[in-house]
Amino acid sequence: MAETATANNVLVCCPSDGSLNRVPADRLGQHPKCGKCGQSLFQAHPVVLTSANFDKHAAKSDLPLLIDFWAAWCGPCRQMAPWFEQAARDLEPRVRLGKLDTEAEQDIAARYAIRSIPTLILVHKGREIARMSGAVPASELIRWVRGALS
Repeated sequence: MAETATANNVLVCCPSDGSLNRVPADRLGQHPKCGKCGQSLFQAHPVVLTSANFDKHAAKSDLPLLIDFWAAWCGPCRQMAPWFEQAARDLEPRVRLGKLDTEAEQDIAARYAIRSIPTLILVHKGREIARMSGAVPASELIRWVRGALS
């Protein structure tokens, strides 16, 4: 575990226990495991974001984080869920995807001024890079993220 990344290392927040792991950048695609819990750092599906782990993933990790702000009662949110899951398989390990339930985490939703759902926000090191509202298929979502990061 490390608190800062070096030029050739990337800080990655473990989706299982939230610990920060220093991973050589050229080994991100080689299924690295958490130094604390031993679980895979990339599990090919979105992380459930809560007040307990949000800031580690959004601000402390070196990976860009794509956040799906959603709610269980939202039809378009439910429609988009499998597309978001597919995007996680395609975008990891260069981007972490996370889902934040706006009903359960109202303070974080308010911090990002969420007015409609689903809303997707791409952040890096705590700074918002891009925002999009509405359900989109995986292919469009992936294209949007890659364009925002280039």
